[in-house]
Amino acid sequence: MSGTKLNSTLVIALGGNALLDSKSKGTIEEREAAAERTAKQLIDIIDSDYNIIITHGNGPQVGNILIQNEEASDKVPPLPLDVCVAETQGEIGYILQKAIKNELDAHNIKKNIITILTEAIVNENDPAFSNYTKPIGPYYTQEQKNEILRLKPNWRFIADPSGNGFRRVVPSPKPIKILQDNIIKNIINKDNIIIAVGGGGIPVYINHTTNKYEGLEAVIDKDLASARLAIDINADKLIILTNVEYCYLNYNKPNQIVLKEMNLDEAITYLEQGQFSAGSMGPKVQAAIDFITATQKEAVISQLEYLQDAIKGKIGTRIYI
Repeated sequence: MSGTKLNSTLVIALGGNALLDSKSKGTIEEREAAAERTAKQLIDIIDSDYNIIITHGNGPQVGNILIQNEEASDKVPPLPLDVCVAETQGEIGYILQKAIKNELDAHNIKKNIITILTEAIVNENDPAFSNYTKPIGPYYTQEQKNEILRLKPNWRFIADPSGNGFRRVVPSPKPIKILQDNIIKNIINKDNIIIAVGGGGIPVYINHTTNKYEGLEAVIDKDLASARLAIDINADKLIILTNVEYCYLNYNKPNQIVLKEMNLDEAITYLEQGQFSAGSMGPKVQAAIDFITATQKEAVISQLEYLQDAIKGKIGTRIYI
């Protein structure tokens, strides 16, 4: 097992529960309480000589905005999905950086914390734009779905496997570059904590007709975006945090096997075998593969509660070249 030297740059991708518990109603009090718990778990790493970049998801939060869009559509014009992602970056960034700032002050730690509104460039010809896979927003009845399609014929829907109705689905393209990577590189040091690529980044592409950046109705996986950021800024390690300590083979089956480490070839093989669910561990392992392939460095997948030991290689699934 290898550790990580101080002054290394770490990209730490927070799991969803770090910001809003799935059982919560989503009140501001619940969001702030979750951010405060997360800040307390991060403080020992923040109070070190590591250079820290924090990333996060936005699933529940952007879902709430989309519901607000629908409910108030007769009073306020609905906003496109890229703008909704930008809104959640600001909202979550504010709540999280406030919680971290308060924790810094409580420990008399003289460091700065900043949230960067971050765009992720995607390829407009990505196959994802022909295969919509990411469910977003509220559930609809058959009648509601038909009425929406009458007004918005370009929307696509998928039936919920649990029988709750229908949900809108959008593309989930792969990020090819983080637009603000140079800004982030310029301010990385042990005294600046950076929050970036929230919710996978705001999806944009270059319109080659106008040569301008334009937003897209899409959602980028936050772990893939975290890996892309880690590659673009030449981070030393990618830490992906979720709700389990390790990756597993045959997860939740009698023959479950703990994976304390995987080399790159093993990670690719297990992913291709379908050992890691597309809706949970799969994107995390794919993000680790992307990062390691590009940098020849290491990634770790574990729980926030074990962050310090995960960074040192003592716990979690270590993935390496």
